[in-house]
Amino acid sequence: MNVNLNRRRFLKQTAGAAIGGIALPYIIPARVLGADGGVAPSNRITMAGIGTGMQGPWNIKQFLQQDDCKIGAICDIDKNNLRDGVEIVNDYYGNKDCAAYADYREVLARRDIDTVVISVPDHWHAIIGIAAAKAGKDIYCEKPLSHDLKQGRAMCEAVKRYETVWQTGSWQRSEERFRYVCELVRNSRIGKIKHIEVALYPGHRDFAGTKGQEKIGPSPAELDYDKWLGPALYAPYCPARVHRNWRWNLDYGGGQLMDWVGHHVDIAHWSMGFDYTGPVEVEGKGEFPVKGVWNSPTDYDVNVKYADGLTMLITSRIKYDLGKEWTDESGVKWYGDKGWICVTRGGMDSEPKDVVREKIGPNDIRLYESPGHWRNFLDCVKSRKTTISPAEIAHRSTTVGHLGQIAMALGRKIRFKPETEEIIDDATAARMLGTEMRSPWQV
Repeated sequence: MNVNLNRRRFLKQTAGAAIGGIALPYIIPARVLGADGGVAPSNRITMAGIGTGMQGPWNIKQFLQQDDCKIGAICDIDKNNLRDGVEIVNDYYGNKDCAAYADYREVLARRDIDTVVISVPDHWHAIIGIAAAKAGKDIYCEKPLSHDLKQGRAMCEAVKRYETVWQTGSWQRSEERFRYVCELVRNSRIGKIKHIEVALYPGHRDFAGTKGQEKIGPSPAELDYDKWLGPALYAPYCPARVHRNWRWNLDYGGGQLMDWVGHHVDIAHWSMGFDYTGPVEVEGKGEFPVKGVWNSPTDYDVNVKYADGLTMLITSRIKYDLGKEWTDESGVKWYGDKGWICVTRGGMDSEPKDVVREKIGPNDIRLYESPGHWRNFLDCVKSRKTTISPAEIAHRSTTVGHLGQIAMALGRKIRFKPETEEIIDDATAARMLGTEMRSPWQV
C-alpha cells in the first residue's frame, strides 16, 4: 500500500511540475520519467538499512546495484557504523542525500520508505521485524529468523497479518548449485533418502578481534550500549560482548549452530519438502565453554528425526573439501539407497559420480528458481508474490536449531509436535521455547 501511495504522490507532483513548466519553462529529463533506460521514480522501491555492522554493508551494497531500488536512509546505534553505512550509500550515488538515524522507529515512521533491510543481532530481529511489518514495510532480514522459537512464530503471524513481503537472508536458495542438488534429491536420483548429514563450523571465530577483551568498563561514546542490549537482560559492557562477536553469547545469538542452520539445514529441508513442517525428536550433545562471555557450544552433535523416519545429523566434527573456492567447507550430504550426494559452497560430488552431471528434465520436479536473492525480494515487492525464503519457511529451518540448543542444554531428548510447535511431556524444555525480555521490550 505504501509503495502505491508513494508512486501516486510522485505522479501527482510531476504532473504539477510539468504544468508549471508551460509558464516557467521547466523540462523534466526523460531519464527521470524512465526513458533512456532509466527507472522512473514511480517504479523505484525506496529502502532503509537498519544495522550496518557486519552483514549490513554487504546487504546494502547488493541492493545499491539494483536499478529500481533507492536507499534513502541508514540506521545504527553505533555512530561509527552509522557513518560508514551512510558513506557507502552517498559514495555510490555521488551525493549527500542519505539520512542517518539512531532509532529504528524514526525510520519506520517515514511514509516514503517502502522496504527495510534488517541486519542486526539476532535478539533484535523479532522486535524490529514485527514493528516494520506493522508499519507497512516489506522486509529483507538476516538469518537466522529469530532468537527463539516463540519469537519466530510471532514474526510469522505478523507477516501474515500485515501481508508483508519477507525475504530471509538464506541466500543459498537463490544459488543454482544448491537448487540443482535439491532437485536431484527430489527426483530420487540417489533413491529414497535415509539420512542427511549437515556439517557446520566449530569453535568461535574472532570476527571483531575482541577475543579475551572481557574487562568490564564504560562503553565507548559512539555506542548506545543500553539500546544495543535492548530486550536482552542487562549485562555490563565489555568489547567481547558486542559487535560481530555477539553471536557467541547465547543472550544475543546462538553460536555456530544458529549462525548456519539458516543456510544448510534450510537446504536440507528444501530438498525433502519439509518447508512447512519440522522434526518430531531432537537430541544433542555440545561442548560449552566453562568461563568467559562467549558461552555458545564450540562443538556439537544434534540428532534429528522426522515423522517419516528420516534422520539428520547436524555436527561440527565433519568437514568437506569439494572445491578450490572454499576448502574444509560446511555443507549437506544426502545418503540414499542408491548412493549419496554432497554440496558445499565450493562444489558438489556424488556416488555414483555421474549423478551430479545428470539433467533435470521437463517432466521432473522443479523447484523455485530465483534470479538472485536480493533481486527476488524486489521482484516480489512489486508482484506481491511469495519470496524464495519467506518467514514461515525460515522459521521451520530455524526451529531445528532452537530445539537442538534446548536438547544440548538439558542433555536429553526432546519430543516435538511440529503441527502445534509444542514440546511434549517436558515442561522445563517447553519453557525454553521462549526467552525473557527486558522491560519495556516485548513481542
